[in-house]
Amino acid sequence: MISEHVVDLSRLQFAATAMYHFLFVPLTLGMVWLLVIMESVYVMTGRTVWKDMTRFWGKLFGINFALGVTTGITLEFQFGTNWAYYSHYVGDIFGAPLAIEGLMAFFLESTFIGLFFFGWDRLSRPQHLLVTTLMAVGTNLSALWILIANGWMQNPVGAEFSYQTMRMEMTDFWAIVFNPDAQAKFVHTVSAGYVTGAMFVLSISSWYLLKGRDVEFARRSFRVASAFGLASVLSVIVLGDESGYMVGEAQQTKMAAIEAMWETEPAPASFNVIAWPNEAAQRNDWSLEIPYAMGLIGTRSLSKEIPGIRDIKAKNRERIERGIVAVIALEALRRHRDDPVARETFERHKADLGFGLLLKKYVADVRQATAQTIGRAVNDTVPRVTPMFWSFRAMVGLGVLMLALFALSFWHTLKGDFARRRGLLTWALWMLPAPWLACELGWFVAEYGRQPWTIYGVLPTHLSVSTLSAESLYGSLAGFVGFYTVLLVIEVYLMQKFARQGPGSLGTGRYDREPAHA
Repeated sequence: MISEHVVDLSRLQFAATAMYHFLFVPLTLGMVWLLVIMESVYVMTGRTVWKDMTRFWGKLFGINFALGVTTGITLEFQFGTNWAYYSHYVGDIFGAPLAIEGLMAFFLESTFIGLFFFGWDRLSRPQHLLVTTLMAVGTNLSALWILIANGWMQNPVGAEFSYQTMRMEMTDFWAIVFNPDAQAKFVHTVSAGYVTGAMFVLSISSWYLLKGRDVEFARRSFRVASAFGLASVLSVIVLGDESGYMVGEAQQTKMAAIEAMWETEPAPASFNVIAWPNEAAQRNDWSLEIPYAMGLIGTRSLSKEIPGIRDIKAKNRERIERGIVAVIALEALRRHRDDPVARETFERHKADLGFGLLLKKYVADVRQATAQTIGRAVNDTVPRVTPMFWSFRAMVGLGVLMLALFALSFWHTLKGDFARRRGLLTWALWMLPAPWLACELGWFVAEYGRQPWTIYGVLPTHLSVSTLSAESLYGSLAGFVGFYTVLLVIEVYLMQKFARQGPGSLGTGRYDREPAHA
């Protein structure tokens, strides 16, 4: 068995690199569609200020895109270096959407981003707008295929385990593509990216207005960002509800942990607005509840129950006990592939194979599993409730603040007095980090909440790692964190430098006068 220390270090390294990478991704997803909007107005009106807006915000987009690609490439290599058994076990399935992402989306966006920057004087206005639009499509296609792969990890449809190859094999490609969990995750994630892009433009435009510089430029940028941001944050809320419903359908353990729901309540369940989870006693010391709300959100009905953690653990114990039978039968098939008794036994219990494999964390031979060992495996099937509960509520709280900001900003753009609202502009400036914090919290909830599984219900995390030494993992972890921190510092420096320069860095002059009309 691989030591738990090696597993924890492998998880920490992947988590660190993934969280660093996702500092760059949301801004790329959101900024690119703002560029499409700005350039569309330029093509329709011919006003130079809209071209300069596209070029200036495009420059900041390009810096972020380049650093995002760098972190993303190293992230994907870790599947082979640090998660070798995972790659062997599900590589034919998980690798397919990643390969399509590289062939279809990555090359599309990489090609057209070059044309975007160097094609201004070589392409007509409609042609360049088409380039920008295709760049945006490529960026979002990239997110789609990556989230299809991730969605399959959350809800492994269209595949089954083969005792002949001892691996998961694809049975329905289109079931994987149209996996409801993947589709909900995609629209929720890209909408969060749109909010990030809108907040970025809104905050920097607010800084210009507070400084009284580049006013014509900043007013137009603020208007676009407030409208786009309001539509996007509303989409995040609506699609987040859909994503929550999918979690309730496919990952009841995660839902129960997010809501600190220890007992199964009569339908429809109440929603814990805030509570104090007591994990040792498996109860909440106190809570503020909204009656019926969780039942409506989690089940879309008034009669369907949401299981609590205690009931989930009881069911998982039964699945682990059946999984022991599946593991023993599989080991018999490994020795004798034509054993009819072992084959028949395995087919009856293979749905619980992953739960039986959870015991491999504690015993090499599942036959030696005691009641205490099974109890430890049962407890592992539920992630820690406290970090899940508070991370989710911090994410939602940030979302509510961003909704209020974008709604107020849009209202004042309609009134035409936003440039004089210094309190609003200051609030918008200080809210700049909010979407990144919300995105990181969202990914934490999604990925930590899947534990102890790499593939939910199929492959435990402790069986997925490569055979590496703790020393090598310490070295690579330090290297990745150091390298990514340098990239992040470079990004912040370059973004701040060019943002401070403003549109004057384009060599077309400043926009200090008040616009006649926006």
